[in-house]
Amino acid sequence: MEEYEQLKKLVADAADDIDKAEGGNKTAGTRVRKQMQSIKEVAQRLRIKILESKSGAETP
Repeated sequence: MEEYEQLKKLVADAADDIDKAEGGNKTAGTRVRKQMQSIKEVAQRLRIKILESKSGAETP
């Protein structure tokens, strides 16, 4: 599923900036917040797609 792969990539890409933000790097914190917004959007699309496939599977 494309959305899931995209979600995994976004989380992996954010890992380095998360470490930097925890160390006090304010710019990295800004990048993390932006990345988290993207993660939220992709996760929502994945959630909707799974729900649609579930609903479609239950329809006779």
